[in-house]
Amino acid sequence: MSPEDRAAPALSLLAVNITRRCNLACAHCYLDATTLAQGDEDELGTEEVKGLLDDVASLGHGTMVVLTGGEPLVRDDLDALIRHGAARGLPMVVGTNGMLLDEERVRALRAAGALGLGISLDSLDADRHDRFRGRDGAWARTLAGIECCRRLGMDFQLHFSVTDENAEELPAMAEFARSCGARALNVFFLVCVGRARTVSALTPHRYEALLAQLIGLQSAYPGLIVRPRCAPHVKRVAYQLRPQQDLNRISGREGDGCIAGLHYARVNHRGGVTACPYIEEELGTLRTHRLSTLWSDAEAFVRLREPALRGKCGVCEYRKLCGGCRARPLARGGGLMDADPLCAYRPRGGEAIEPLAPVQGAAPAWAVDAEQRLARVPVFLRTLVRKRAEAYVGGLGESEVTTRHLSEMVAARFGAGAAPGRRAQ
Repeated sequence: MSPEDRAAPALSLLAVNITRRCNLACAHCYLDATTLAQGDEDELGTEEVKGLLDDVASLGHGTMVVLTGGEPLVRDDLDALIRHGAARGLPMVVGTNGMLLDEERVRALRAAGALGLGISLDSLDADRHDRFRGRDGAWARTLAGIECCRRLGMDFQLHFSVTDENAEELPAMAEFARSCGARALNVFFLVCVGRARTVSALTPHRYEALLAQLIGLQSAYPGLIVRPRCAPHVKRVAYQLRPQQDLNRISGREGDGCIAGLHYARVNHRGGVTACPYIEEELGTLRTHRLSTLWSDAEAFVRLREPALRGKCGVCEYRKLCGGCRARPLARGGGLMDADPLCAYRPRGGEAIEPLAPVQGAAPAWAVDAEQRLARVPVFLRTLVRKRAEAYVGGLGESEVTTRHLSEMVAARFGAGAAPGRRAQ
């Protein structure tokens, strides 16, 4: 099939490393970010990033753009970039270590059009976090930044990078995320590239146990979205625990599975385009290609959309729910389609297990007032909330999402006494 015959899927999420500069030296940094006062000589300039945002907007996919780094707040044009993207209808969010957040900065980000922040916090122990982040006092400044967001009503998520050293903190981190008002707790399972090659990796068996624990934490904290990142195996674990649960009505590749090259891409600080931050091969550069063209035509993207998996991933009955991480075998010196080395599961063979389908194999329709209520959910969480609502309604055997269903979801998450106008999550 020629590239022009292929219909590229929607680019739902784009991460842009707008700088490699950083005020920290984190042990796990995939970009190997430096503490240089100035950026690399070939760092993308303001107009180049704006041109990228124009191109992304032209796709018409409503792509969420995450401006990250390094530390994006060290760029003095960050507000201008957010304003430019927001003016073109793009949901703009910022991934930050939180150290440079104060009241003035948070107000400025919101005024520019930032819809939310992803703030990295790797321990509730100050010394442990500071060691991992490579700077004394980092924990205190990040906590102060989180408090500024909470006080000023800026939506934020917490990003927790789990390692052998801090894995036992996962339940406490979920409780902290709930208590500080975070919209979500994203738990990142490291891919050992960049400086992360020196970080003690989880064993496959501990990884498996943590995925089960995460599923339990989501049940224990219904008002908080708890989700793993770079851990597509969670769909297999969820299916093994309870095949009929609503989570399994969201396809692994559409929900919690790997979406690299399918609905997600990354642009590095030099303009190189990759399928994800942990797949380092550049498919082209913005200085010679448009992102929209690469997204449609690059063969590496096509391979990820039509994966020919090898090894045990290729014969695993959960390959449509999971499919494994494609970056991990590369990081171990293998090929893009090789088996994920972090997976402990032994396939039993047989036909591939299909995601549970909603009613009659189609997504439920949405009543007008339910769509209006959904519109009150922060944009950067809306797609996930939509999928969860459709899974809930499909599980009931019904064909339309109504405000009654959303109220039932709110009651399940916040208690029956929750105010009717409270956002469904």
